Amino acid sequence: MKILVIGSGGREHAICQQFLKSSKIDELYCAPGNGGISQIATNVNISVNVISDFNKLADFTKKNKIDFTFVGPEIPLSLGIVDYFEANGLKIVGPSKDGARLESSKIYSKEFMRKYDIPTARYNCFSDINDALKFLDKCEKNQKIVVKADGLAAGKGVYICSSREEAKNTVNQIMDYKILGSAGTNIIIEEYIKGPELSYLIFTDGISYSIMPASQDHKRINDNDQGPNTGGMGAYAPAPLAMMNDLNKKAEVIIRKIINGIKAEKINYKGVLYVGLIIEESSPYVLEFNCRFGDPETQAVLPLLDTDLIGICDAILNKELGALKIDWKKEFSVSVVLASGGYPGKFEVGFEIRGLENINDKDTLIFHAGTKFESGKFFTCGGRILSITSRADNIKTAIDKVYSNVRSIYFKNMHYRKDIAWRALNE
Repeated sequence: MKILVIGSGGREHAICQQFLKSSKIDELYCAPGNGGISQIATNVNISVNVISDFNKLADFTKKNKIDFTFVGPEIPLSLGIVDYFEANGLKIVGPSKDGARLESSKIYSKEFMRKYDIPTARYNCFSDINDALKFLDKCEKNQKIVVKADGLAAGKGVYICSSREEAKNTVNQIMDYKILGSAGTNIIIEEYIKGPELSYLIFTDGISYSIMPASQDHKRINDNDQGPNTGGMGAYAPAPLAMMNDLNKKAEVIIRKIINGIKAEKINYKGVLYVGLIIEESSPYVLEFNCRFGDPETQAVLPLLDTDLIGICDAILNKELGALKIDWKKEFSVSVVLASGGYPGKFEVGFEIRGLENINDKDTLIFHAGTKFESGKFFTCGGRILSITSRADNIKTAIDKVYSNVRSIYFKNMHYRKDIAWRALNE
């Protein structure tokens, strides 16, 4: 089979590596790909973030007789690439534009949750800055408040504010100074729920679903969950927390409601759905949806998959997922992101990455994100550069193994968290 993967991050590298495990694969392409992906697939230099380039991707797919396309990132999904491909008779794994609204509009997702009785934090929506500021004036002075941009903000549109004044400043930054551009035209102000988070990824054909091992992401840039939010600095799976207080069972009840809501809304959803939960006193609440594989959760979860990913995609496309048994390794996986110093703010690029050849452990994988390959060498070209993932029979061994391998790698201004999976050691 010939497969096209859309995207350029560590998530897409993990997806490509998983496809290559299949005996069914003949040729693998990735648009636009990255330095690491270029070593295992053919990179296709076509943009994926503007509607005007969808025709180029569709033409490439027809010309190269691609059997199906798999979409990694949220932007092309939110712009309707699935609708475009299907209108041209092309097979593609991902939700329609309507389905992608669960991620592309936090206000829409909140209304969806309210309609289908899905537990979430109490909230208010605002399109006028003055109304938002007046609402905050009624909040307690030192009350923790969450401010969210309605639109897509690359994982950086959520602000946990420790006081009313901080929340008002955040609203001004988003709605007046436009620090997130059009993503902050509308906002949500919601109650703060304290507790650990869990990430549930599911395969779904819009009718049936299959839940992947629960994982935990680490959003903050620094150890001890300090500093600004990022796209994610590491993850591990399965999360021991999910086994406690019947959380897996409670999560499945929520997921069933979500899928039933998708069916009731007659949404064309064929792909992966991410459900982000926060746990307060053993009760789960939905924080957000992503309409695709999470990053870096994918780099932790997919290495545990034993079932052929191509077979899973075939079942999704044919709406036969309910008849497929999906198997997972009985192991733990820990993934650590290596980032450019300064990320998620300003950072320099163009530095040579050294030491990758030192990693020859069969249970450790390297997933490239912000890299380019020139003259036989890898160089940095983004914020998050690499994800290093190790598997082991227990979480402690997986942690020790991944950090041993991380210390083998070097590039100028390299930054990474040294406490990924810390919760797993304390549960």
